[in-house]
Amino acid sequence: MAETDRLTGSTEWIDLEFVERERTPREIIEKGIRHHLAGLSLSNTVVLLEELGVERSRTAIHNWVQKADLQPAGGKSPDRVAVDQKAIRINNEQYWLYAAVDPETNRILHSQLFPTYTIPIGREFLAELAEKHDVEDALFLVDDANDLKGALRRENLRFHVEIHGFRNAVERVFREIQRRTSSFSNCFSHVDPPTAETWLQAHAVWWNYAY
Repeated sequence: MAETDRLTGSTEWIDLEFVERERTPREIIEKGIRHHLAGLSLSNTVVLLEELGVERSRTAIHNWVQKADLQPAGGKSPDRVAVDQKAIRINNEQYWLYAAVDPETNRILHSQLFPTYTIPIGREFLAELAEKHDVEDALFLVDDANDLKGALRRENLRFHVEIHGFRNAVERVFREIQRRTSSFSNCFSHVDPPTAETWLQAHAVWWNYAY
């Protein structure tokens, strides 16, 4: 996707109920959130808004994303689900981002941040996924990670070990996250894990509408 395409499009997916408490016009907040999630760093988003005649700080734009509380929508019934986990650094500590993607649409079904990866953690992630979507009859596509295979077995869910093919959908998601977190020097700094997860959830919502 061209970079210009990433920065355009509908903003109907941004719920701005919190705007009533903001002094910034709704369209400016929408533009700031969309451009930041699509690829601009906070500093470059500040410059963009300044070019539109609006001066707002990096902190203000960060807070807009947090207050919008964006999360991927539920209610899907995918035939296949690609699942994986990826290391994410928050300050000087390592966390693990679990993600489930519908390979037919490339849309993120669910993502969640955990302090480690284990079979119980994998089961917790799958339980959260099942609360949001109808995945009981889906075929799960995984790599050879023991935590996810063990979790799927214990949840009595069908799975297939696949290194490439349809499972590439979740790898594309992780590559995009790595591209975006390069704006943060590959690390979320000066934030707590819930704040980082809110950003990751918001980015997932942008991804689903951009792709």
